[in-house]
Amino acid sequence: MFVLELTYTAPVERVDELLEAHVAWLDALYEEGVFLALGRKNPRDGGVILAVGDDRARIEEIAAADPFAVGGVCEYRITEFIATKTAPELAPYRQQLPA
Repeated sequence: MFVLELTYTAPVERVDELLEAHVAWLDALYEEGVFLALGRKNPRDGGVILAVGDDRARIEEIAAADPFAVGGVCEYRITEFIATKTAPELAPYRQQLPA
């Protein structure tokens, strides 16, 4: 599982110019089951995405394709973690620690 934290590197006005394309990108990955939860940070200086995937390289490719990243208005920090405890709704994503 991955936490994708994006931080704006441009004024919010520039971010808003790309917002429609960014939301379409989010929606597509939500539909694919890659993104589980997401939202804006408060204060509004970026966002956070909870994602699933077996391959960090693939998650990095996904983040690089974000219209915000392509447009140069944000940077991503990606943290991989092993989800050993989850809410019941996330039980399908529960993982075991490596031996």
